[in-house]
Amino acid sequence: MTINDIKRILQARTLCEGESMEREVHTACGSDMMSDVLAFVKDQSVLLTGLVNPQVIRTAEMMDIICVVFVRGKQPDPSVLVLAEERGITVLSTDMRMFAACGHLYENGLRGGCDI
Repeated sequence: MTINDIKRILQARTLCEGESMEREVHTACGSDMMSDVLAFVKDQSVLLTGLVNPQVIRTAEMMDIICVVFVRGKQPDPSVLVLAEERGITVLSTDMRMFAACGHLYENGLRGGCDI
């Protein structure tokens, strides 16, 4: 699945394009706790979160997350978008709640990063 596919499925807005909207995403994670993201996420993931601070982008960079989706229509501070742009991370925003957004992605074939 590409980031463009995710944008379409979640009816999301692009806040920062990152390296390419055609990059492949292989797994997804939904969490507001960056410690869980650090513990469980694998490469080439999309992170869905309602947390809108710079730590999200820093965590995404550490874990090779290529796309962050802010749920519930959350809008990050412009400094968060500058940080994402500097690191080539795509940032989207959807009005969907996290549970629904994760469900739509799962329904369309995107899976989590763990074997459970």
